Amino acid sequence: MYKILIVEDDLGIAKAVEERIVSWDMQAKCVTDFRNVLAEFVEYEPHLVLLDLSLPFMNGYHWCREIRKVSRVPIVFVSSAAENMNIVMAMNMGADDYIAKPFDGDVLIAKIQALLRRTYDFGESNPVLEHRGAMLNTGDGSFYYGDQVIPLSKNEYRILAVLMKQKGKVVSREKLMETLWQTDEFVDENALTVNVGRLRKKLEKAGLEQFIETKFGMGYVIPEA
Repeated sequence: MYKILIVEDDLGIAKAVEERIVSWDMQAKCVTDFRNVLAEFVEYEPHLVLLDLSLPFMNGYHWCREIRKVSRVPIVFVSSAAENMNIVMAMNMGADDYIAKPFDGDVLIAKIQALLRRTYDFGESNPVLEHRGAMLNTGDGSFYYGDQVIPLSKNEYRILAVLMKQKGKVVSREKLMETLWQTDEFVDENALTVNVGRLRKKLEKAGLEQFIETKFGMGYVIPEA
């Protein structure tokens, strides 16, 4: 059974979300010590974290960074601060999604379930994709180049997997956004740009320059040559 950690200081909202999650046959726990969110995270070992931005003592950005130091578990920001800059910053910190308050409970559950499926429901086949000596294991999400292991966030892995499977073909931004978020709800395109930019920096740092090319007005491609 999936476990969801709720990091929300509004007790009414936290309990309402907890009850909704439990009603969908998942476990949920609300953080109670906002000075030690990471300790509660480590103890509970959740499959997904719902994280408010405005919290006592340290904000959500801080705890997102701290969680990312020890785990690649999906993190969803849930906040009333839905300006583009906050969304971009959250994605830069390693978040997987951003939901604005007030939100519909059914939409929240749908997004949680979609993220859990994409993260933990692997298919039976686990092929290794290769390009220019770089290898992506679609079974465990690991990415290697030479003797380097390049850590990827969940969204970075999904982008790379789609592009490597379609090597030599342009993949539209719309297709990538659908793959990442699987929702009919509006998702700011800045979120995709941030994720691709962060992935490119990791590739370049590892020595894989121009691994992903932009086809302006069309999308992205990993050239076959």
